Amino acid sequence: MQKVFVLDTNVLLHDPRAIYKFDEHEVVLPIYVIEEVDRFKRDMNELGRNARMLTRFIDELRERADANLQAGVTLPSGGRLRVAVPSDVLSDRNGRSADHKILQVALLERNTHPESPTVFVTMDTNLRIRADALGLRAENYEGGRIETDHLYTGFQNVTARAELVDGLAKRQPIPVSDLAQQGLGLYPNACVVLVDEGNPKHTALGRVDQASGSAQLVPLRVPREGAWGVKPRNLEQSFALDLLLDDKVQLITLVGRAGTGKTLLAVAAGLRKVVFEGVHARLLVSRPVFPLGRDVGYLPGTIEEKLNPWMQPIFDNLEYIFATGGGRLDAGRSYEELIAAGTIQVEALTYIRGRTLPNQFLIVDEAQNLTPHEVKTIITRCGTDTKIILTGDPDQIDNPYVDAQSNGLTTVAERFKNERIAGHVTLTKGERSELAERASQLL
Repeated sequence: MQKVFVLDTNVLLHDPRAIYKFDEHEVVLPIYVIEEVDRFKRDMNELGRNARMLTRFIDELRERADANLQAGVTLPSGGRLRVAVPSDVLSDRNGRSADHKILQVALLERNTHPESPTVFVTMDTNLRIRADALGLRAENYEGGRIETDHLYTGFQNVTARAELVDGLAKRQPIPVSDLAQQGLGLYPNACVVLVDEGNPKHTALGRVDQASGSAQLVPLRVPREGAWGVKPRNLEQSFALDLLLDDKVQLITLVGRAGTGKTLLAVAAGLRKVVFEGVHARLLVSRPVFPLGRDVGYLPGTIEEKLNPWMQPIFDNLEYIFATGGGRLDAGRSYEELIAAGTIQVEALTYIRGRTLPNQFLIVDEAQNLTPHEVKTIITRCGTDTKIILTGDPDQIDNPYVDAQSNGLTTVAERFKNERIAGHVTLTKGERSELAERASQLL
C-alpha cells in the first residue's frame, strides 16, 4: 500500500536528497517547509549548502514537461513529490509557529487521504511527541543514520586451536580460513583476540591483513618503546596504536569517551611517523570550533591568538607527551620548536576547504561534531601518502544539527569497515586518571 510521507524542514536541511529516498511512496512538502528552507539559502555553512541544493532539486522537477508541484511530480523511484498548499496559506497571518503550520498540514493530509497511511517524518523529538498526541503517526528520519548500539567496534574474540594461538604468539601469520569458527565475517584490519578453545586464558593478539591478497591474521606490530614514549595501557590502545603505526592503513577512526587516549595515541603516533621515521612531511592536527556552554564572543589578536583557546587541548597532549619523556627522543627539542619549524601544524577545520594535503599525518579531533558531508570534504582533501585519523566521542556532540546516529565520525566508521585501507577501534577503558574514569561512570 502506498504511503504518504510528510517531511519536516529539519529532514531536508539534514539531507536534501531525502525527497528521493521513500521508494514508491508519495512525498509531501508543506509550503511552509519551502518558506523555512528559503531563510537558510544565503547562509555560508552546511545548512545553507543543503538549502540551496534542495531548491535546485525541486526546481529541476518543476521544469519537467507537464510538471505540477501541487498535483505531484513523478520521482525516479516511482513515487511522487507534491507540495501541499492549504487554502488559507495567503491569509494565514495569525502568528502561529512554522512547526504548528507544518503539523496542521500533516493532519490535513491524513484526513484528506484516509485510504493511504500518512506518516509525519521529523528529526525534532518534541514535534514527534506532539504529533503522536494528536493521533498522527510520526517517525524519525533514518536515512544514513547509524545504529550506535550495533556500531562496529573494530575487534572481537575468536576461538581457535591451541597450535594456532601458539603460532600467532610466536609471530607467525595465520590464514583466516584456518580458524575454527566459520563465517566470522572479519573485516579488513579487524583486530582479534585469538583464544585457545581448550584454555580461555591462553590468548594471542592479531589483526586481519589482506595486503597479500588472501586474508591473514598477523601479530600486532607495536614497538616495545611505544610511540614517542607513549605506551598502550590496555588491549584497545594496543590495537589502536598498531593501526596508527601501519603505513598501509590510510584512514583510521577512533571512537571512545573522554580519557580513553584517542587523541594522545594519535598525536604520539604522528610524531613518530613525521619526526622520527620521516614517513610524512608534516603532522597536521585540526578540530572543529564549537564552544562548550556559553560562548565568550569574538577574541582579539592574530589568527593564531584567536585559535589558541580552541586548539589548547591539542597543545595539552603535546605538552604531556614531551613532558613525560618523549621529548628526549628528539635531541631535547620542544614541541614549540617543531611548530615553529612547520613540522607540527595546528589549525581549525574552517580553513581546510579547497586545500590539497599531500604526505601529511592528519588528525581530526572531535570529529563527532562534523556532518557526513563535512567529513567527506576533509577526506577528499587528502593527497598522495596522507594518513588521516578521525577521533571523537558520539556521546559528546555540541553541533545541534547532528546526533550520535547521524554525525560524520560514526558514518565513516560504519561505511569504511569493509575497506582494506581503513581501520577502526572503539576504546572504552579510561586511562586519564582514576578520578576522570569514575566521573565518566557516575555522572
